[in-house]
Amino acid sequence: MRLLLILIILLGFPVLEISILMNLAEQYGWWVGVYLLGSASLGWLLIQEERLAVFGRLYQASQGTQTPIRALLTSASRLVAGVLLILPGVITDVLAVLILLIPMPQSKVPPPEDGVIEGEFRREE
Repeated sequence: MRLLLILIILLGFPVLEISILMNLAEQYGWWVGVYLLGSASLGWLLIQEERLAVFGRLYQASQGTQTPIRALLTSASRLVAGVLLILPGVITDVLAVLILLIPMPQSKVPPPEDGVIEGEFRREE
């Protein structure tokens, strides 16, 4: 039963994308092609930018401003959004924009335990 549901979703998604694109093409004509080329080029640029930015994020993570897992997850989500923008379709583009707009939860990095306690003191006799 579960396999049938997965099969219906996997086959129904492209059919839904094609039907939406055909309806848009009937209404707007060749502008849909311009839209598809524009979104694909934006996805490609996003992937190319992220290819370079991942090293900066990992360097910041090594300096202690964020965790390395968070840096990798941020880069992975941007790569997934880029791939979704490259795929032709309106639903995939909406999903990509949602991935880009929804912020990842912030997590504080605990200070390293080096045996030093910061503070003030006074000596009492």
